[in-house]
Amino acid sequence: MSKAFANLGLNSELLTTLEQLGFETPTDIQTHAIPHVLNGEDVLAGAQTGTGKTAAFGLPMIQRLVTQATVRDEQRNDVLALVLVPTRELAQQVFDNMTAYAQATSLKIVTAYGGTSMGVQTKNLQAGCDILIATPGRLLDHMFCKNVTLQKTQTLVLDEADRMLDMGFWPDLKRILAKMNAERQTLFFSATFDKKIKDIAYKMMNDPKEIQVAPENSTAETVEQMVYPVDKKRKSELLAYLIGSRNWQQVLVFTKTKQGSDALVSELKLDGIKAASINGDKSQGARQKALDDFKQGKVRALIATDVAARGLDINQLEVVVNFDMPFKAEDYVHRIGRTGRAGHNGRAISLMSRDEEYLLEAVERLLDTRLPQEWLEGYEPSLIEDLPEDTNFNKKSRSSDKRRMKAKMKIHANRGKRR
Repeated sequence: MSKAFANLGLNSELLTTLEQLGFETPTDIQTHAIPHVLNGEDVLAGAQTGTGKTAAFGLPMIQRLVTQATVRDEQRNDVLALVLVPTRELAQQVFDNMTAYAQATSLKIVTAYGGTSMGVQTKNLQAGCDILIATPGRLLDHMFCKNVTLQKTQTLVLDEADRMLDMGFWPDLKRILAKMNAERQTLFFSATFDKKIKDIAYKMMNDPKEIQVAPENSTAETVEQMVYPVDKKRKSELLAYLIGSRNWQQVLVFTKTKQGSDALVSELKLDGIKAASINGDKSQGARQKALDDFKQGKVRALIATDVAARGLDINQLEVVVNFDMPFKAEDYVHRIGRTGRAGHNGRAISLMSRDEEYLLEAVERLLDTRLPQEWLEGYEPSLIEDLPEDTNFNKKSRSSDKRRMKAKMKIHANRGKRR
């Protein structure tokens, strides 16, 4: 059994499970968070993606429930611990991890999210549920149907708390909180926190312990990052060239729209590259099949919208590509966090058209660093792209602009190398 995990206060039962699962040394977030969670304290924790946040809250939560031996009222469908997540994929990932951690206990763990049968989830909940992992919308559906009650919930976890507290989720979250016991432990975990999110979190928590194991809004050092400026109309061509010439066997590609993800799949297939898409318009079954095919190597490229940025855990993923730069700078951190996980090396590539330069600048402000840029021979961006059809743009002015642009890119690249 791991002495390092034993020193954190975990019991022998959990230590044996961790040993069977291959856990050897706790990560920084686990080292700092587990003792506080075991003590029943509220925790606001920030750590990079892929650093084991689920175990940081899941292991001590399981131990507290088992130790307290709280009796759940089977007739009232009480949930003792609730984990809220923003996406279906993340719900399934957390469920799988928690089920593995609790395998030696009698705790009943259930997941509930949209896109799947309410009937199956209802049956699972009615059979008894100690720990529920859910998305807010589907949880409210079950609460309305009286399939679950939260009056006896002892622990609330918001995983990817920055997104959970985003305006889109805040109304649902307030309705859920109104049905919960105020005397509870509240745990917020995420890779990114801004001041607005912290202010909201502190209003919901009781004297929380704030943990930040890496610089805020930072990316993992194991991820090599590069930006390739390119004309928008040549992005799919460049992506196919990179996948083929660099022999990438597994690449996760992010687009900004659902339609764009499906269109890119068609483009790549024309180039002989097997690809599948995963987005909000797909049924949960189709999304899961695409993900399974990708993990099993049946498709080489998985094209996703940001719905997948916070819920995919793919072992030793080689490359993440930002086909489109994200509208929200924080999403860049979560996107590229799909690679370079658990100490493995990864690569993050961004294909940037001229009209996306401001989005790159927002990312660089968030990270407080310049990302390296490189022009690829044969794919240099054209100054004519996206410019109005104006005869006043003569060849001489375009040549001058091109020289200035090359000088600008050289400065960007040099800054990136010195970071």
